[in-house]
Amino acid sequence: MKRRARRKTRQWLVGYAFIAPAVVLFLVMGLYTLGYSVTLSFAKWNGFSPSWDWVGLKNYHDLLYADPRLAPEVQRAALNTGVAMVAVSAGTVLIALPLAVLLNSIRRLRGLLRSVYFLPYVTTGIAVYYAWRYVLEPDGAINLALRSIGLGSLARPQGFLGDPDTALPALIVVMIWGSVPVAMLLYLAGLQAIDPSLMEAAAMDGAGTVRRVRHITWPLLVPITVAIVLLSLRDTMQGFQIFLIMTNGGPAGHTEVLGLKAYQQAFMQSMSPTLGVASALGWLIFVAALLLAVLNARLLRGTR
Repeated sequence: MKRRARRKTRQWLVGYAFIAPAVVLFLVMGLYTLGYSVTLSFAKWNGFSPSWDWVGLKNYHDLLYADPRLAPEVQRAALNTGVAMVAVSAGTVLIALPLAVLLNSIRRLRGLLRSVYFLPYVTTGIAVYYAWRYVLEPDGAINLALRSIGLGSLARPQGFLGDPDTALPALIVVMIWGSVPVAMLLYLAGLQAIDPSLMEAAAMDGAGTVRRVRHITWPLLVPITVAIVLLSLRDTMQGFQIFLIMTNGGPAGHTEVLGLKAYQQAFMQSMSPTLGVASALGWLIFVAALLLAVLNARLLRGTR
């Protein structure tokens, strides 16, 4: 008995020794970082001075309404974020669903086409953002193509990213291009899970392709659609890399979003004590993402 107990104790110790690095890493990089960030949001600090200046809720007040310079910028960034969230989510669904239906109806080369459509997601990253920026420049491929086919009036002499009217829509198109592949695969998985006898019965009753998609396919794919939309909302709200790399918020703040604003307040203000403001803005974004997660759970529960 003692030998068995000793062996179990040794096994437990070995198991805990294996998970200890991960637990320590989580405590240091997770809980400690979160607590540090929450505390910092109630202070002003430039990252180098030995002490913080405690200001309480002033950072939150400045972001929401009190600061006459910062609050309007945050409100404009929030508006741009909201527009991007809605447009990317809607565009992803409107493009991914027909592509999935078309791909599901193809019998030959389905695997190859699936891989081709998935390439934008695999190649999404900094290099792709730079490639898109080159395409959208004044002498980029889109302007050259428009001029070559006689549509020079639609070209933008300052480039699509330099024009306040087209900068945000151009970035939205790039984000949709990157988010469609995953959404299409999710829809394709949902389509292949639908009982073929339902479609056969509808076809025998005289329902065409459009009616079958509208009255059978779409209602059965509502849970997947809810998940895709809310994932797109979350990713667009929290992501800022594309805005940083392609426009850095320009021209004149027309592509500034909340994530980019938090980054700028944290790292682009020289020695100004704005790390607390950046932390406060980050927590406001976190609360909004948490509300989206709750909404996601409620909507998914309601569609079951």
